[in-house]
Amino acid sequence: MTSKPKAQLAPLPRTEILAYWVLSFGSHLYSFYQLHRFSKEHEAGLQREFQLEKGLFKGFKRDPLDFEWSFWTEWAKKSLLWTLIGHGVISRLTGTFYPKLRVPALTTYGLLAASSLLGIKGVCVLLVHLGLSFSVAQLRKPALSWACNLLLLSTLYIQPLQEIQMRRPAEESDRDESAFSYLVLRSGRIILWWCIAEYMIHVMYMHSIQSNETYLEILPPWALGGLALALVQFFYVKYLVLFGLPSMLATLDKLVPPKLPRCVSIMYSFTGMWRHFDEGLYRWLIRYIYVPLGGSRHGLLYKMFSTGLAFGFVCLWHGGHDYLQYWALMNWAGVLVENGLKSVFNSSLVHSFVEQNFSAAMARRCIALLSAFSTAMLILSNLVFLGGIHVGRIFWKRVFAQGWSTVAPPMLAFLYCFAQIGLERTSHPP
Repeated sequence: MTSKPKAQLAPLPRTEILAYWVLSFGSHLYSFYQLHRFSKEHEAGLQREFQLEKGLFKGFKRDPLDFEWSFWTEWAKKSLLWTLIGHGVISRLTGTFYPKLRVPALTTYGLLAASSLLGIKGVCVLLVHLGLSFSVAQLRKPALSWACNLLLLSTLYIQPLQEIQMRRPAEESDRDESAFSYLVLRSGRIILWWCIAEYMIHVMYMHSIQSNETYLEILPPWALGGLALALVQFFYVKYLVLFGLPSMLATLDKLVPPKLPRCVSIMYSFTGMWRHFDEGLYRWLIRYIYVPLGGSRHGLLYKMFSTGLAFGFVCLWHGGHDYLQYWALMNWAGVLVENGLKSVFNSSLVHSFVEQNFSAAMARRCIALLSAFSTAMLILSNLVFLGGIHVGRIFWKRVFAQGWSTVAPPMLAFLYCFAQIGLERTSHPP
């Protein structure tokens, strides 16, 4: 459920907030520990079935089954990382000593680098896309340009394009003065995030475990919760690295990239997840799909239709597989339900009832309680996205069907704590 505006969120006693922090942090650590124990106990079986790699840390294996992380890590080691570093060096040198040559130099370097990584055919495909988009744009028909670009983008199986805008010239001098300190600080953060991601797949074999239904069925309840948290947290840390490096280079090029993803453990709504995890994708979907299709300007049905097509496009972009269709439908339903509940609670009748019968602090606790249910469904949808339909089905069966009286209540209690931390961050952003 979406939260109230910041000004309407009542503060809670510090001891209560501290208790939420302790319970949230403690539940993460304990569930991760239980998943680590399960991973070590079944390491031999996982090794035989999934060929765990030799770890970077002594005494540990490495889970290689996250294809995206393994793919980009290997590519970065071979050439991609050095290519990006070369871009940064050329950008800074030409910007400092030969400003007029900066654009031609980066264009030439970019074409050569793309050719070495993607090959001539790959570069030709990108140039054909660019040429078609430019040619259609000359017709000055917004609807035709919009349809052409959506069709072309759906054929490119790449990371979501992110809207990047130029900084105003007045801000460039400040960025130049702090470029070195920014580079050192952000590089240190990216290295730390990479270390955390690698540590996670060394001590918790979550991707191998999720690939075997037998292990999912026999996981102890705490380890099952740890698996869910580990999968979504690894996804978050992974994208801090994958988005963080190009974001740093874009900032050094005096561009304003979208904000990096917000921690998934404090996401307490489908709406918040879409707004804050991948801000660039969210802004792109709003600008190029949701608004052109009508959005909320033409009533509820248009809003539902525009939202559904936005999720449908994301599903198609990622491959359109059956598990992605379930994931898109779950997110669409989640956003619609949250917006519907928000409208109900903002109505004058319900709003006056809440004000008369609940204190501001108690109203916030009710919001967090409702958000706990929303968070549970959000995590379930993310498990379908990350692991497939079988992972979501088994989690649903073990937590809500079989464990409705034993597993679900404590899980919702901890999710309530997570939601309170998220609401606190919404009230007092860093």
